[in-house]
Amino acid sequence: MDSDNQLPIGKRLTFRILMTTVLGLALTLAAIGYTLLLSWQLEGGGAAINEAGSLRMRSYRLAMVLEHAQPGTSVEQELQEFNRTLLDLQTGDAKRPLFLPQTAAIREQMKNVQQTWLQHIQVNAKKVAGETDPQLKQIALQNYALDLPEFVKTINQLVSLVEVELAEKTTWLRLCQTSLIFMSLAASVALLYLLYLWIVGPVTRMQAGIARMSKDDLSVRLPIETEDEFGVLAQAFNQMADHVQSVHRTLEVRVVEKTAKLQSQNHEISTLYEIAAFLSGPHAIEELCRGFLHRIMQRMQADGGTVRILDSQKDNVHITVHEGISEKMIEEEHCIKKDDCLCGAATEKGIILVRDFRLLDQQKRYRCQEEGYVSLAVFQIQTRDQVIGSFSLHFSQERIVSGEERRLLEILGKNLGSSIENQRLISKEKEFAVSQERNLLAQGLHDSIAQGLNFLNLQVQMLEDSLKRNDVQEIHDIAPLLRAGIQESYEDVRELLLNFRTRLQDSNLESEMRNVVAKFQRQTGVHGTIEFEGNGAQLPSEQQLQVLFILQEALSNVRKHAQASEVNVIVINDRDFAMTVHDDGLGFDMDTVKQKGEDHVGLRIMQERAERLAAQFSIQSDLAHGTTIALHLKREERLVA
Repeated sequence: MDSDNQLPIGKRLTFRILMTTVLGLALTLAAIGYTLLLSWQLEGGGAAINEAGSLRMRSYRLAMVLEHAQPGTSVEQELQEFNRTLLDLQTGDAKRPLFLPQTAAIREQMKNVQQTWLQHIQVNAKKVAGETDPQLKQIALQNYALDLPEFVKTINQLVSLVEVELAEKTTWLRLCQTSLIFMSLAASVALLYLLYLWIVGPVTRMQAGIARMSKDDLSVRLPIETEDEFGVLAQAFNQMADHVQSVHRTLEVRVVEKTAKLQSQNHEISTLYEIAAFLSGPHAIEELCRGFLHRIMQRMQADGGTVRILDSQKDNVHITVHEGISEKMIEEEHCIKKDDCLCGAATEKGIILVRDFRLLDQQKRYRCQEEGYVSLAVFQIQTRDQVIGSFSLHFSQERIVSGEERRLLEILGKNLGSSIENQRLISKEKEFAVSQERNLLAQGLHDSIAQGLNFLNLQVQMLEDSLKRNDVQEIHDIAPLLRAGIQESYEDVRELLLNFRTRLQDSNLESEMRNVVAKFQRQTGVHGTIEFEGNGAQLPSEQQLQVLFILQEALSNVRKHAQASEVNVIVINDRDFAMTVHDDGLGFDMDTVKQKGEDHVGLRIMQERAERLAAQFSIQSDLAHGTTIALHLKREERLVA
């Protein structure tokens, strides 16, 4: 219970203690200050008595100087010193200190001293000092001597008045010091009494109540005798006792609370079960990620989110699916290094929670903050203790992820990783099954067509023997052409068998394409080059295989028809995927090819494979300038590896 917000300021114990302290301190400081003032006045008055007493000595000394000194010099100096002393007494000097008490009698007497000095003593002294006639000088000196006793008497009266005033102040000083002693004693007694009344007594009663409650006496209640903080504390103690007693009496309430907590836990379990059930379904990887992200955002009430997959070969993180994120941000962050941003760094560092971007280092650039998001939560996607990506949740307002939610999201991240890994394994199994089927097909082709061509090859040899016997001239003309056709068909069958047996190793399209170009160069003697650009994510196995088949068919057409000396292959793997194959061969007329239609089997096969990829396929060829085959797979048609 917050007493500072409920108690009026006049009833607060802290206020009373503060006011008592301030009042005692003010009285003490006032008494000490007044004592210091009296001491200072006594010191200044004592100095004034000394200075006034010195005036008597100076007046007698001046008489001696006037009687024996030479004209002009020391008399003038004595007069100046006398005037300076009178001025000090009149104006005072706070530094020494020196000042006369400012009573009416003292001020009046000081005025008489000044008038006597100015009108008589100083006038006669100047006449003595300035007179050259000895007789007149003697008369002036006699006048000075006659006025001197009266002057000294006025000074004595001044000193007496000052002494009386200082005696009175000394009496007041002693009274103040005595009062300070009694005030200290009274303040100590009052302080002890107030401490007992305000603090010790209530604390003692509180301790007694706590001791009784510790002995299971739940009926104990504290009397509320004051309206200060201890009164509020006693009231809070009584409320606590009521609550404890009520809890002991109403176990049903506790059961209801436990039930509510169990319901919250059941809600988390149902969320986990729902998402786990979805992830276990037969979905593609992109569909898995999209459904997972949508359900997580609903559960966490997030305003945006992404799922990023790690390319372990290039240490890049690619955005697979996103929701509530602008295309501008996706364009900038579709492919980043795993340590470039918070989402990428989570793949290495683990969970990253940002409650408020405004509390982070503002020197760094955060795209999420520029999008208007205030907080962020990033979790790893794991499978078999290996991180394969991360998913992020973006919030437009400050969001605190509780411990239960954090553990739930960690578990779901592992479930998503397992589902992605399962889909990859299923994809590899499908690829392996297709490879087995093609191997069977290749074996069938080998057992039928290849053996038939072998037989024809033997027949051609028999025809050559017939030619040696000069049986038929017409057979002699046909035999070389027949042999050449059979040999070419045989090579086509072997190439077809090789293509059917092609299978990607470890989903590494780049190395397989390099192997195809190198094999083409070895078999044909045609110089071939291949270049790779971009840092996009890898294509899935089924799309990689189709791209590889298109490359093989393009190189096969170059071998059969182009009569080229060089072939260049360029692969650009960014958000879009593109491949071009260019040769410097004979080329062909596009209109003629279109008229042939399906007779040109190689081009039709490449077109069909491009359609399976949902990719754009084009051919450009000029006679004597070579042929260019282009494949363009847009980002929307790319599947997730």
